[in-house]
Amino acid sequence: MVTLAQGSNLQPAVDRHDARPVFLDLPFDRLTLEQTLSALLAVPPGERFRYLVTPNVDHMLRITQRPEIAQLYREAWLCINDSRVLNLLARSHGIDLPAVPGSDLVAALLTHPNLDKTMPVLIVGGNEGLVAQVRTRTGLKRVRQIRPPMGLSRDPAALAATVEAIEAVAARYVILAVGSPQQEMLANALARRGRTHGVGLCIGAGLDFLVGERLRAPGLMRAAHLEWLFRLACEPTRLAKRYLVDGPKIFRIVWERRPARWERAS
Repeated sequence: MVTLAQGSNLQPAVDRHDARPVFLDLPFDRLTLEQTLSALLAVPPGERFRYLVTPNVDHMLRITQRPEIAQLYREAWLCINDSRVLNLLARSHGIDLPAVPGSDLVAALLTHPNLDKTMPVLIVGGNEGLVAQVRTRTGLKRVRQIRPPMGLSRDPAALAATVEAIEAVAARYVILAVGSPQQEMLANALARRGRTHGVGLCIGAGLDFLVGERLRAPGLMRAAHLEWLFRLACEPTRLAKRYLVDGPKIFRIVWERRPARWERAS
């Protein structure tokens, strides 16, 4: 049975030349899109499985409330800030966290000119027909898909079966698109078992943007940190509670964990 991580016995699989900034108790890798791509492309094919996480505001709320979920992110090979809102909030704490949206990252990786188009890629999650769309959009030749059942986080048997199915494919890149925290649970279980190779990317709905199933916000809205507003307008039923009810709670958490220098200045 695969369960949530209880404590860490994984060693970092990347050389860190400077201290990782910590925001809301979570260590981040301060990498740009180009630097993250370089790290992903540089991983040798035979290396033990490792994974990348891309926390956004929704993830951070869950992380600050559930220590067992936070551990999944802390044991990741790379932890990259997905959110322009988190970028602004981190600045208020004197921390620079470049925003690298997971949708931008997965699109840039799978269409990168230096990527071998014949290497195996596995998609975990997504709709029927997604493989054909990804192949058309990227030119990749060996794309496979596993579509696990809903509710993996509440079904240890289904989670374990999905982990074993991923291991059986032995893909170079595993695109984990089953939502948080399911995708991070899968990635952590794969890393802890140590029975496969490759790199896992926890990117949620990132592939939907790549294939055109969902629209990206216009460039001006992204530059103004208003991509969330565009997405809310596109999917009000699905996102209203997340963005208008749950999301604002992050401001209270940021204030409660404000740096000591704020107190001295007041």
